[in-house]
Amino acid sequence: MQAGIVRMMEQKSSQCFAGLRVVVTGGAGFLGRVVVDRLKQRGVAEVLIPRRSEFDLTREADVARMYDTLKPDVIFHLAAEVGGIGANMKNPGRYFFANMAMALHLIEQARQRHLGKFVQVGTICAYPKFTPVPFRESDLWIGYPEETNAPYGIAKKAAMVMLDAYNRQYGLRSTYVLPVNLYGPGDNFNPDTSHVIPALIRKCVDAVKSSARSIECWGTGSATREFLYVDDAADGLIRAAEVLDTPEPVNLGTGMEISIRDLVTLIARLSGFSGEIHWDSSKPDGQPRRCLDTERAAQLLNWRAAIGFEEGLKRTIAWYRNQPS
Repeated sequence: MQAGIVRMMEQKSSQCFAGLRVVVTGGAGFLGRVVVDRLKQRGVAEVLIPRRSEFDLTREADVARMYDTLKPDVIFHLAAEVGGIGANMKNPGRYFFANMAMALHLIEQARQRHLGKFVQVGTICAYPKFTPVPFRESDLWIGYPEETNAPYGIAKKAAMVMLDAYNRQYGLRSTYVLPVNLYGPGDNFNPDTSHVIPALIRKCVDAVKSSARSIECWGTGSATREFLYVDDAADGLIRAAEVLDTPEPVNLGTGMEISIRDLVTLIARLSGFSGEIHWDSSKPDGQPRRCLDTERAAQLLNWRAAIGFEEGLKRTIAWYRNQPS
């Protein structure tokens, strides 16, 4: 029976989106660039990227004009305003508004124009602060998210609710995935807005270059996280878009949990940094633990992550080292 299910999914995915106009919001971003490349590899001839300079997706009029101009058959909605703990603490109102407004206008215009499929990327920040580990999709509603990123997480979760409502009332076909923390070449290394892995890689690599004797890290190091290489995330997202027509949430991850303290030690070793690591416990740790149950992705998508964590980190460190100063 399992082999038959896999064959059925492969037949459906082989239809892919060839011959359709596919719009990828955020297609010039970290995950978006890989998704665009993967779609082209699958034979999608027209992959279109709406540029922020031309279309402000938080504005209804711009979203309507984007639909009229690009005439999409399928939309992958990857665009987001997001950052690490510090950026979330500085911009809670902006992050809620921007992410909620983009989803609201894009999904409503999709309904009005009978879009073929809407593919939404959610966030692991939507899970409650004290979700039992490993996180199961059925636990999304058992509590409130971690306070520092709740506005962003709730906005993204509201998009899932909207897609479910629009599927039931209007028949809008959609897909909703929840990728765990992403990393890889091309990530955001800006110290003001980067997430934990690029922030730590930058600290360690720059410390080696400057012969610094120590680096400083936020929190206590006790929090745990799970990370997914960006190429694996793109493959999982497209696979979900190919085979799922309803916004049942699907986790994308590796199932491997690591403490921030151990992560810092690992990145320091791979970067060649041998100095001291100082912890600023006055800064927040964020959500205490993050680790996903990925069985739904395995069963529904026949997908599992392929890139090992150390290998992914080595590739990311090498990429950052090769960037111009």
